[in-house]
Amino acid sequence: MRNVSKYQRQYFMPPERCMDWAKKDYVEKAPVWCSVDLRDGNQSLVEPMSEDTKIEFFKFLVELGFKEIEVGFPAASETEYNFLRALIDQDLVPDDVTIQVLTQAREHIIRKTFEAVKGLKNVIVHVYNSTSLAQREQVFKKDKEAIKQIAVDGAKLLKQLTEEAGASYRFEYSPESFTGTEPEYALEVCNAVLDVWQPTADRKAVINLPATVENAQPHVYAQQIEYMHKHLKYRENVVISLHPHNDRGCGVAATEAALLAGADRVECTLFGNGERTGNVDVVTLAGNMFSQGVDPELNFENMPYICSMYKMLTGMPISPRQPYAGELVFAAFSGSHQDAIAKGMEWRETHNPDKWTVPYLPIDPRDVGREYDSDVIRINSQSGKGGVGYVLKTVYGIQMPRKMKEVMGYTAKHVSDVEHKELKPDELYKVFEDAFIHTRPVFDITACHFKQINGIEATVTIYQDGKEETVVATGNGRLDAISNAIKQHFNLDYVLNGYEQHALTSTSRSQAMSYVSVQADNKECWGAGLDEDIIKSSYKALVSAVNNLMTDKGHI
Repeated sequence: MRNVSKYQRQYFMPPERCMDWAKKDYVEKAPVWCSVDLRDGNQSLVEPMSEDTKIEFFKFLVELGFKEIEVGFPAASETEYNFLRALIDQDLVPDDVTIQVLTQAREHIIRKTFEAVKGLKNVIVHVYNSTSLAQREQVFKKDKEAIKQIAVDGAKLLKQLTEEAGASYRFEYSPESFTGTEPEYALEVCNAVLDVWQPTADRKAVINLPATVENAQPHVYAQQIEYMHKHLKYRENVVISLHPHNDRGCGVAATEAALLAGADRVECTLFGNGERTGNVDVVTLAGNMFSQGVDPELNFENMPYICSMYKMLTGMPISPRQPYAGELVFAAFSGSHQDAIAKGMEWRETHNPDKWTVPYLPIDPRDVGREYDSDVIRINSQSGKGGVGYVLKTVYGIQMPRKMKEVMGYTAKHVSDVEHKELKPDELYKVFEDAFIHTRPVFDITACHFKQINGIEATVTIYQDGKEETVVATGNGRLDAISNAIKQHFNLDYVLNGYEQHALTSTSRSQAMSYVSVQADNKECWGAGLDEDIIKSSYKALVSAVNNLMTDKGHI
């Protein structure tokens, strides 16, 4: 890439190494989640949501289990103001949900914000001003003391107006562009704000440390957070909150590292919708925790419904590769992957383990409302015998012999390759039917009668070219006698190589599925038969196998 020399690192490391977070293995409990979909998410939409849509989205977030929801910037516009008032006036805020409102550290904006929240029971008033070196120099043209004073004055006004209202609102402060701020200066500003608020155990303050622009690797953010965690005043009465963006594509990783570093809370959006490359994605964060055996304390059990609602409310697409939620994230097309998944699922059936360890599936798709047959193993030209066999077994109860699975696998791959498409389960079953059940290009058997003479004597009616002919032959069993009749009629020489049979269901009226292979000149061909009568099922399979042998089909 050209012009690389014009760029430099724009972050600041703490004055001391902060690496205790790196000694931890995983996040042990869910943080406090605060949805900012109605603020960051909404302001990043090409067409922002209407008031009615925002109300519907708010109800949706409550349904998903969010207990803290930032509803917007009520002093920014009448639309924002009226939306918040609608939530209050229509009594739509549950008692256990806290509403967060955002305001700049400017007096008239703060006062307007306090007007908007009248009547709310649980409120966090979130005040911010930018502290980064770039903003101080280029935007505000103020020194460190002047920027700190803006924060302190804003904090004082929040406290004053809350006392005048006779309320017990909680407070949050964000040094905006925290990751572009010298950590020791960010600490100085935050501590000055906390000195104003004097947080207590029953009324904790929130210090929100945003990666307003993600400008470093995750370990840098973690060290910045750990430094603040170790040096903030009133730490036991302070909630350290994260507000990560995703400019480097590391938002999730940075959040997980920062939670290890001492953070207590995450401001996030569904599917990472936010300005530029987005906010941190709570669906992925929660899924990651869930996959490690940690309850994320959000209701993400019906992901298809969540995706549908999100797309309807925002008009935004969801990538088919979106972790835990995308249409294809559990899908295995590769033959080797399908085989491993199929064997893993069979292992679960026989061993009934307590823990989920299926290869290639970090979580059980059913735990997020997905189905094995339509979402996990999907068949195309890259698939193999394991996947094909798994779909036919789970959807239709077809349990092919091992060698027949291989033949069916190549047959399905060929059809998918020629037609350039994925084969849905019903299409896959039709391929199976056409290849092994309904294949009668040369002959069929229309009737069989048996007598016990010299073993078993079979009188077989063979239909070919519009004519029927009766053939009598003996064998050591019914299928062997029919096979000998076919050999005799067509002057064929083959070996009845394999025969398996099973019921498709456990009911008394279940149909029997039979599988037969015949071999001649090192060529093995398969057939299948389906009938409520076991004998008919078996000779139908034999007829299909011999037809495939005579037409050079049904084998690899």
